[in-house]
Amino acid sequence: CPAEGVSGELLLKTAAALEEKSEHPLARAVVGRVRGDEVEYAPVAEFEALPGYGVRGTLEGKNALGGNAALMAENGIKSPGILKMGEELSLQGKTPLYFALDGKILGIIAVADVVKPDSEQAIAEFKDMGLRVIMLTGDNRRTAQAVGSRVGADAVIADVLPGDKEAVVARLSKYGKVAMVGDGINDAPALVVADTGIAIGAGADIAIDAADVVIMKSSLTDVVSTIKLSKATLKNIKENLFWAFIYNIIGIPLAAGVFISIFGWQLNPMFGAAAMSLSSFCVVTNALRLNFLKLNNKNGKNKNEKNKEQRKMKKTVKIEGMMCGHCEARVKKLLEGLPQVDEAKVSHVSGIAELSLNSDISDAEIKQLIEAEGYKVV
Repeated sequence: CPAEGVSGELLLKTAAALEEKSEHPLARAVVGRVRGDEVEYAPVAEFEALPGYGVRGTLEGKNALGGNAALMAENGIKSPGILKMGEELSLQGKTPLYFALDGKILGIIAVADVVKPDSEQAIAEFKDMGLRVIMLTGDNRRTAQAVGSRVGADAVIADVLPGDKEAVVARLSKYGKVAMVGDGINDAPALVVADTGIAIGAGADIAIDAADVVIMKSSLTDVVSTIKLSKATLKNIKENLFWAFIYNIIGIPLAAGVFISIFGWQLNPMFGAAAMSLSSFCVVTNALRLNFLKLNNKNGKNKNEKNKEQRKMKKTVKIEGMMCGHCEARVKKLLEGLPQVDEAKVSHVSGIAELSLNSDISDAEIKQLIEAEGYKVV
């Protein structure tokens, strides 16, 4: 929404010029929309990313700013009407981005992080496991609380600067074990500090390197499965250790002849060898029971599964430039970030992305989104 006396085209041009050089997901959303509208804009000079605030640069000799309300206030840019509108958008779960040129506010662009259908289900399963779910974000408080309420988070910690996430996780660690799930550059320090750092495979390389566990798909339900599997594995290890100790406590003294003088018990070497083999067989068999572990909540997915069965719209995209599994995961996350896309099956081997859609989306929009990341749609 442009400010009074400002054209919408000028707002879009300034926003796209500033955000084009930013790596933030919200920036890609803005640029994708402007390119979809086929609005031409001049390149920005002296670009500078301001972590936790936004971006700045020089556009045709004028100082340009784009970011949150704190950035505008810091630079003495005021517009009560636009700021009030931003607050209203925040209450709807949208992130308001303010843009200014030459010291005057141009307007506001609202960007909404699409909540994936399985996120609410995953958080419900976290709670069923006795875990407390906290949403930690650098977004403004109103937007964060709206989204947190929608997905059922126990608590929301918002307005956190990138460098402060690490400190927040460290403070939470004083109250118990903390698992941190993140995918961005700003999440890397917090992933290191957490007792267990879990990175999304389609995230930034530095986040993947910093994490203890990497989830290959961009889904919180896989984090639920990881925790369930880890708990089951630890329980299995304890069971195996228990029976191994019991076996050895009884078997070793028996084999050594300790009980001969007391009870007259002795162990034939043939039976000893058989007992040893049986012990190993029992331990391995108990471990193999993990293959039958049910990681997915069948009851919690009925609604989503029925909806997916009813969806008929498909698109197949041929992409060049994907060289590895990380490229594959990156493109998958990019495509599934679109509100029209329910699922994207991407293969770097075949170079094909198969999209399941809940509503139509233009080929041009998909192409611009993918090619903005350096890949080629053929």
